[in-house]
Amino acid sequence: MQKFEYDITKYPASEFTHLVYFCTDQGECKFDQIPDDQTKVLNEILNERGSHGWGLVHLAFGKDGLVAFWKREIILPGGD
Repeated sequence: MQKFEYDITKYPASEFTHLVYFCTDQGECKFDQIPDDQTKVLNEILNERGSHGWGLVHLAFGKDGLVAFWKREIILPGGD
């Protein structure tokens, strides 16, 4: 049976040189107004975590930043 561990990471908007998403003052966030070159910031986050075996479960955007939910398989000795 597969076993997993989970992690939740927060990324405040202040950590980004350029915002990778657009949110209105009311907190409504849209992807259609994101310049293509700015998605590279998010791509780097995903690839960095993925290189350590973490798979993205969900990404939640808000006006103050984003929260990522990650999952990776736990490999137990003996393959159980």
